[in-house]
Amino acid sequence: MKTKKRFEKKNLRRGIYILPNIFTSLNIFCGFYALISSINGNFIAAAISIVIAVVFDALDGKIARATNTTSKFGVEYDSLADLVSFGLAPGVMMYLWALKPLGRIGWLAAFLFMTCGALRLARFNTQSGTISSDHFVGLPIPAAASMNATTILLCHGLGLAGNSKPILILVMLYFLSFLMVSSIKYDSFKKPELFKRMNFNVLVAAILILIFIAAQPHIALFLLALAYVTSGPFTFILHHKKITKDKSTINKTDKHKATSV
Repeated sequence: MKTKKRFEKKNLRRGIYILPNIFTSLNIFCGFYALISSINGNFIAAAISIVIAVVFDALDGKIARATNTTSKFGVEYDSLADLVSFGLAPGVMMYLWALKPLGRIGWLAAFLFMTCGALRLARFNTQSGTISSDHFVGLPIPAAASMNATTILLCHGLGLAGNSKPILILVMLYFLSFLMVSSIKYDSFKKPELFKRMNFNVLVAAILILIFIAAQPHIALFLLALAYVTSGPFTFILHHKKITKDKSTINKTDKHKATSV
């Protein structure tokens, strides 16, 4: 009887470990489908696939932590899936959608985006467990991929697909690449207190955002992606100004004390 129970527990544990990896597999499936869709010229399907991959990427980590099934294998598999779905797929998609007329400059920008995404993932894996999980160092690669995907959705939604500006897309890719390998901090939204208690006004705002997404998904998703991408540099500038102001105040106080003496 005891042997049977142990066997059942062992099988249950193995089953639980499979669960987060299924979501990781769905993530990489969406990334591969985005590649195929881009090659076939179906950029809307490619962009939507990348957005769905972001959802699966968020779910696999939360499920692994909730079921206490995190493992080194899962971390490595997740990174490989992210490189395909959020590095290679967006790079190829943006090149075929807007950067192809630029020739070598265009595909080099797409290559740079993918490479910086790989560097971002490698740095994240090496820093895991050594820094606070309250924030990310550098723009997370799923957020960078979301910015690319929602840009395409916005342009198609507004009827600007045929008028996409290659130079603007090129600058955006360089900017996103820089943010991924930078030391700018981004909120990870992993603080438990964020979800334990919620202010009533915050709940109302969240509902309104969901309604906005349902009504105008191409605009809402683009604005959400843009808000997160720009939140890092904005916070960094505010923090830098605060430090400069504090130093200036300290220097004035020291000069005043020296004069008084």
